[in-house]
Amino acid sequence: MKKVILLVLATLLLYCRPKTQTPSYNVKPVPFTQVKITDNFWAPRIETVRTVTIPYAFQQCVETGRVKNFEVAGGSARGAFCGQYAFDDSDVYKVIEGAAYSLQVHPDTALENYVDGLIEKIAKAQEPDGYLYTWRSIYDREKAAGVVKEPVSGQFYKGSDTRWEHEDQHSHELYNAGHLYEAAVAYFQATGKRTLLDVALKNADLVEKTFGWGKLEKATGHQEIEIGLVKLFQVTGEQRYLDLAQFFLDVRGYGDIYMQNHQKVKDQREIAGHAVRACYMYSAMADVTALKGTAEYLPALDAIWEDVVGKKMYVTGGIGSSGSNEGFSQPYDLPNYSAYCETCASIAFVLWNQRMFQLTGDAKYMDVLERTLYNALDAGLSFSGDRFFYPNPLESRKNVERSPWFACACCPSNVARFFPSIPGYIYAKRGNEIYVNLFVSSETTVQNVNSRLQLVNVNISQQTKYPWDGKVTIRVEPEKPNTFTLKVRIPGWAQGDAVPFDLYSFPKHDDSKVYIFLNGKSLPVTIRHGYAIMERKWKKGDQVEIALPMPVRQVAANSKVAADADRLALQRGPLMYCLEGKDQPDDRILNIMVNDLDDISTKFEPDMLGGLPTLSFDGFLVKKKSAPDQGDLQKMRLKAIPYFAWANRGMDNMLVWLPNGLRAARPISQPSIASQSKISASDGVKGELSGVADQWLPQNADDHENPYIHWWPHFGTTEWLQYDFEKEEQVGTVRVYWFDDEASGGGCRIPESWRVLYLENGEWKQVYAPKGYAVTKDGWDKVQFEPVKTSALRLELVCRQGVSAGVHEWEVR
Repeated sequence: MKKVILLVLATLLLYCRPKTQTPSYNVKPVPFTQVKITDNFWAPRIETVRTVTIPYAFQQCVETGRVKNFEVAGGSARGAFCGQYAFDDSDVYKVIEGAAYSLQVHPDTALENYVDGLIEKIAKAQEPDGYLYTWRSIYDREKAAGVVKEPVSGQFYKGSDTRWEHEDQHSHELYNAGHLYEAAVAYFQATGKRTLLDVALKNADLVEKTFGWGKLEKATGHQEIEIGLVKLFQVTGEQRYLDLAQFFLDVRGYGDIYMQNHQKVKDQREIAGHAVRACYMYSAMADVTALKGTAEYLPALDAIWEDVVGKKMYVTGGIGSSGSNEGFSQPYDLPNYSAYCETCASIAFVLWNQRMFQLTGDAKYMDVLERTLYNALDAGLSFSGDRFFYPNPLESRKNVERSPWFACACCPSNVARFFPSIPGYIYAKRGNEIYVNLFVSSETTVQNVNSRLQLVNVNISQQTKYPWDGKVTIRVEPEKPNTFTLKVRIPGWAQGDAVPFDLYSFPKHDDSKVYIFLNGKSLPVTIRHGYAIMERKWKKGDQVEIALPMPVRQVAANSKVAADADRLALQRGPLMYCLEGKDQPDDRILNIMVNDLDDISTKFEPDMLGGLPTLSFDGFLVKKKSAPDQGDLQKMRLKAIPYFAWANRGMDNMLVWLPNGLRAARPISQPSIASQSKISASDGVKGELSGVADQWLPQNADDHENPYIHWWPHFGTTEWLQYDFEKEEQVGTVRVYWFDDEASGGGCRIPESWRVLYLENGEWKQVYAPKGYAVTKDGWDKVQFEPVKTSALRLELVCRQGVSAGVHEWEVR
């Protein structure tokens, strides 16, 4: 008997002791393949991605030449490289990854056969030593044949005669490889087929042979291979792949802040540079931290996460405010009209937050993940599944609509691979602890261990109408009674905290509370690290009911966020809301204001965009302002829709942050000669031409919140902007405010010179301006000239050498 007891104790000790031999994440998500979702929110979206987005993305990869590049590189077709970007191979890999995820839960012979055909083309394109990068393979062949003599250079890639020469800049050779590895692992796990995995391993072996300490000590220009190498390590057990991932992290610290190469990663404390690159890197740092059992990166990860969430995140959960670097600017610089918030950045931010949760078990990371997922990220895909956002602004002036594809198509292909994986974010597990992180009607079965060291299957299911409703029913069905801890996330917004820090807050106190019931009886629980802790001996039929309060909450930004001063936003549950012009009595929502909003009604509208809750409240159209706090106001009933749903009905005005009072409101622009004119410009102009006559006055020459046009990349050229009047007008004064983005690192400057021409008898003539033409940065250039009567006026400008030029506003009197 003693021997039996000792054996049991020894086994228990073996099971319970820390497994230091194989470090891993503290918390592991329940794989999406083990979660079946049945809700009316995410399930239809994922099905649309399966039936529309993935086939559509494959079709676009064919039509844009991305697939042909593999055929040409592999010798089965002839021609030059198709496309503007040398990293286009990655889009094919990402869509294959999305298809693999879909196949794991929804077998589809036709789709599998199609992907097998693509993989065959990819395998043929691989060079004998494992190198795989179609741009170079095609270029090398053309050069050998004498078709080209010099490497092709593009906006984002400077070609070279040597592999890897520009890898730490913009060549993206290893970025492509990382997406290849992720796709290969996903397809192997979905089908058991090794062809693409063997291609990936052959390439990884070449990379491992080439890069490393004492070899080519060069960082990646766009982080991604680090994540891919971790996945190769996980599927093969080959430690060298994990070591190589760590090398690519640790070698950084000698280059550009844009690529997070300005400091050793362990020493970085602020988020900076390109947003997608950054979050892919932090995801990899978390992976290496967990899988190597090291704490070296933790201070950096913690500080950087606090920096972005506390100072640089939009209320929608989007990140990356600046379009010039597709990334971060200064703390609290969060403009709305020019917000970048790339869809890929939202996906990368979710990946990083998930890993931070897995390291710590803290719900604050899932709170941020949820905010991003339900708002900025979900907005990136249309309801139809075949239109996409690249940036996701928080204000539109009828200047934004989703696109069918992009020359740089990273976002559509990223959407195709991300959405099928969403069920994997719902549940997680640590030992005999089960986490419920997202509220989605779904079910899964996990395995616990009982006191007899027996495996016990536990079925967990949810029934909920979330995010429309805060009621969640969780059914717990162990196959036999089992003692374990159920941890249910109680979102910060349900406890009165908009976000983990003070970047956003709910200024009005709300008395609503979270209620939890077990088998119909109120259950007092401890909330620790954002989770309601329920530890007990669970049995079949146990049921937990949670009621999360969902009043409409007004959100205020930190006073340091200048763009949101004297404004408020609306949140209900995890969803941010916005106004869209077509839902209002008057679509000029950029000229509205509200007053503290004490009476907001909520109504579920089944015929509105597939069915969703709208908010209704009183507001005012600001017709004129006679003083900062006085004006001519027209009362109107406003309707708000969830932010993720906007722009599914065409181009429109849109507003997230509502002026709260007259001080922040903008009155309706009054008709002017310029605003009533037909506007045209020389070829190559970019931006909305109407913006130069909209009477929106810039704060400075680099004001991206104010509409502008520009001719970049026309350098040193003569350009023109023209007003054709509705009728002949006598004019004698013009004012121009130039666009100059030197401060944000752009390529536009005030012009070398300019002049005004008028149309007379079909001929353009220069006006007589005796005082000449000044050229001013951050101010107006006003020219008075001998009055002329004309039907058209032209502004002609000469760009400086090496840079272009642009215009914010052009007034005519």
